[in-house]
Amino acid sequence: MNRAYWLEIKTEFLKLLRMKQYSLSTIGFPLMFYCFFGLGMGQEMSKNASTPMARYLLASYGACAVMGATLFAFGVGVAVERGLGWIEVKRASPMPPAAYFLAKAVVSIAFGAIVIGLLFALGAGLGGVRMAAWQWLAMAGVLIAGAIPFCALGLVIGSFAGPNSAPATVNMIYLPMSFCGGLWLPYEFLPKAIKGIAQFLPSYHLGQIALAIQNAPVEGSMSRHALALAAFALVFAGLAWIGQNREREKMYG
Repeated sequence: MNRAYWLEIKTEFLKLLRMKQYSLSTIGFPLMFYCFFGLGMGQEMSKNASTPMARYLLASYGACAVMGATLFAFGVGVAVERGLGWIEVKRASPMPPAAYFLAKAVVSIAFGAIVIGLLFALGAGLGGVRMAAWQWLAMAGVLIAGAIPFCALGLVIGSFAGPNSAPATVNMIYLPMSFCGGLWLPYEFLPKAIKGIAQFLPSYHLGQIALAIQNAPVEGSMSRHALALAAFALVFAGLAWIGQNREREKMYG
């Protein structure tokens, strides 16, 4: 890979690591919620459930982790840097055009992978979660690969939202999408109306694939959910391309 790509990835990682409002919240919140609900209340909540809550929430909170890491890195990061004129500087430099976006994708997914690893350690060490080695690896791989549609969605937000409104916009999308997608509460516990909405959310499909790997009851087949995620990725990528073209037209006329 071109040295410019590695340097951009390195500087992007260091930047987000030093931004405590990003690094601490991205890593801390999923772990905190898992301790509260997966560990603290897991035994009580799992009495009437077919899957232990500590294991169920590894999949759902892992999906939340990659969603948060990518949406905030792209949605807020791109919007703020666009507002500051930093993207214009990047485009005027000899840096490969794709390096900026590739670095954000790699680094945000890396933060999501860190959280997934820590969640797995908590689940296995304190939650008593036991799965076959291939299930741990497959679930981690699915959650990391499932971040791609949310990278594209974050880029859509970053391309259209203003630097001041981007954080609120991300939260207005991230929080309802997590709840309605069955990531905070098991899908079967959701009201009927919300279950109908869930079918049209990428968060739901990612969570269902991760749960299917651990043999939890899910709706539909894994291939159907994978195709849905691929479709979301293409739609979001198309919208992001439109947004970036609009910015280029503003810059060059």
